[in-house]
Parts: sequence; C-alpha cells; structure tokens
Amino acid sequence: MTALQYRTLLVLGALALILAIVNAVMFSNNRQTQNELSTRGQYIQQSLQLEPLSQSLIKSLAELAAKDNDSQLKELLAAQGISFSANPPNSPAR
Repeated sequence: MTALQYRTLLVLGALALILAIVNAVMFSNNRQTQNELSTRGQYIQQSLQLEPLSQSLIKSLAELAAKDNDSQLKELLAAQGISFSANPPNSPAR
C-alpha cells in the first residue's frame, strides 16, 4: 500500500466517522422534534374536546350578563375578546 492510498483511505475513514456522528446527532434532534410535535398534537386534540363546553359556558355567561344587565360580567367577557348584543325578548304576536 502506497502512502497516497493510505492517506486516501484515512481521509475516507475519517469522513465516514464524521458522517456517522452527524447522522446520530440529526437522528436525536429529529426524535426530540417528533416528541414535541406529538405533545402539541395531543394538546390540540384535548382542547378540541373541551370546545363545546367552552362555547356553552360563554353563551350562558353572555345570556346572564344581558338578562341581568351585569356590567362586571360584560367587562369580563369584553376583556377576553367576547362581544355580544342583547336582543329584546319577543312579544307574543296578536
């Protein structure tokens, strides 16, 4: 084996080792990212299950604020970005 062949093989071996280390690091980072995305997806799924309850609660609070003309409750809803308008009760048709 000549010196040129030895150096070429040494460089190729070192390159293979570096690529293996880079591959291991990228695999680890990819696994962490997948775990984070999985956790976020689970949070979103759980939030979607609570959505009907949240809407029902907000609707009830808005109806109560309109019915009792509760300014504190109106301010609380407004602070959360919830606006509503009170419709007067319909009188029976004659």
